[in-house]
Amino acid sequence: MWYDEAVVYQIYTLGFCNALHAERDNKPRINHVLDFVPHIKKLGCNTILFNPLFESDYHGYDTRDMRLVDKRLGTNEELAAVCNKLHDEGFKILFDGVFNHVGRNFFAFLDVREKKWDSKYKDWFYINFDGNTAYNDGFYYEAWEGCYELVKLNLRNDEVCQYIFDSIRSYVSDYNIDGLRLDVAYCLDRDFLRKLREFSYSLKEDFVLIGETLHGDYNLVMNDNACHSVTNYECYKGIYSSFNSSNMHEISYSLNRQFGSEQWCLYTGRHLLSFVDNHDVTRIMSILTDKNMINPLYALLFAMPGVPSIYYGSEWGIEGDKVNGDENLRPFIETPVENELFNFVSKLAHIKTSSKALCYGNYYNISVTPKQLIFGRWCEEEKVIVLINSDSGPYHAYFDAGSSLAADLITGNEIDFKDGVEIHAYSCMYLKCR
Repeated sequence: MWYDEAVVYQIYTLGFCNALHAERDNKPRINHVLDFVPHIKKLGCNTILFNPLFESDYHGYDTRDMRLVDKRLGTNEELAAVCNKLHDEGFKILFDGVFNHVGRNFFAFLDVREKKWDSKYKDWFYINFDGNTAYNDGFYYEAWEGCYELVKLNLRNDEVCQYIFDSIRSYVSDYNIDGLRLDVAYCLDRDFLRKLREFSYSLKEDFVLIGETLHGDYNLVMNDNACHSVTNYECYKGIYSSFNSSNMHEISYSLNRQFGSEQWCLYTGRHLLSFVDNHDVTRIMSILTDKNMINPLYALLFAMPGVPSIYYGSEWGIEGDKVNGDENLRPFIETPVENELFNFVSKLAHIKTSSKALCYGNYYNISVTPKQLIFGRWCEEEKVIVLINSDSGPYHAYFDAGSSLAADLITGNEIDFKDGVEIHAYSCMYLKCR
């Protein structure tokens, strides 16, 4: 599947295009994405994930209409033109599918608010006409995690499913998208997921479904009757925590638990979406206690099993703390920056997509210390040994590489294993064994 070799560039579209507080005037703010195309290509990303694009009350996840492009971004025709140009540039495109809930101004819920029990849409939602909410609609309704601006859809209603599937079909026919990120997939009805997986095959054989999951058993949402992939929040936490607390044992345990060769390992052979930040969490440069660790941290992201995702702006190290609100995490950026961090991440991205071992290889731990992690990725075509050093000083490693010579894919240097390997401070190595 094309997704197995993807490097994703994530864009929170309303913020990125300076549209969050813009007038609903249909101005083509979505075209701002095209200004970043040379930058994204140079970075080495081959897939673009758009967070919500369709008409909503405010932040995109409070949908008003699943088929009308948000008037703050432009028109359907302008989005189609952007998608056509992105495809011409070789990008795959993912849309954010928000199907668990809608906004209070979603057309069907507006009808219920007006007509109450006489509305033909009342069964599209979970409504109790004997109750009420703080909005004083005269009825109670289920919402996403108690947020009553997000009205939960009844995904066991055939009309709701048909509306959603027809919307997805229009995303393919109008924008030729290649897959969906499913918002709060951990909340979605399992039978709905099964139907969606079957439906996706009718669109494109390689249409990918990526479910947003947090913790718990990802196999409930990622299986042959549900999503192809999920967001790897377990390793997201393990990555930054291992660097900040000088405890590489945490991430090495999680990686082996998920992708190792033992029978009890959970997701071996699956390609989870890996990340160090996104539109919902504090930027990695704000969460790292020692900013010097950023290079080995990104090296771990690109070398671990999974599909790496870069959140716009983090490739050159912008900061943003969730404590200051979601908008702080989702800024407008007029022009991209290309600095040392960008160049390093770009190198990692190009290595990732050209290495069968880093895309498909098995995972096994070789050596773990509080500040160092050494692991292997191997497949029939090649074997790569990854060395991560988060310490402020160099580290000399001795281990059985199963080979005498290697080439560092990052520097191009030749390595002879007979005297061990020295890893510089705050550094990393991708050693392709001879």
